[in-house]
Amino acid sequence: GGQSVNTTDSAVRMTHLPTGIVVSCQNEKSQIQNRAAAMRVMQSRLLAHRRAEEQAKMNALKSDGGNSWGSQMRSYVLHPYQMVKDLRTEHEVGNPQSVLDGDIDGFLEAGIRWRKQQEQQEQN
Repeated sequence: GGQSVNTTDSAVRMTHLPTGIVVSCQNEKSQIQNRAAAMRVMQSRLLAHRRAEEQAKMNALKSDGGNSWGSQMRSYVLHPYQMVKDLRTEHEVGNPQSVLDGDIDGFLEAGIRWRKQQEQQEQN
């Protein structure tokens, strides 16, 4: 034998099953130290993976918006006359205070009818 007679195999390889991230470590002399180092690397990669997912969700939400000033769906006029109007469904209410207090059933029903109408038009 030579110098490699008393060596030990201390390399560690970990796989995070839900994400498929694989980490291996063989820098340290003992398997326990390699396992601890691999765990630290795994935690950092999982954190980076989660941050990337969250950033992708945020980017998707940002791109879906497309709403800018003037593309709102409901208009509230309080002066000189009082009215609330849904700009998609043309549903109007002359008492904005009741709408501001939560009486939005008419708008919900008009929105449901409008959405069904849109779906029927898409099918035809």
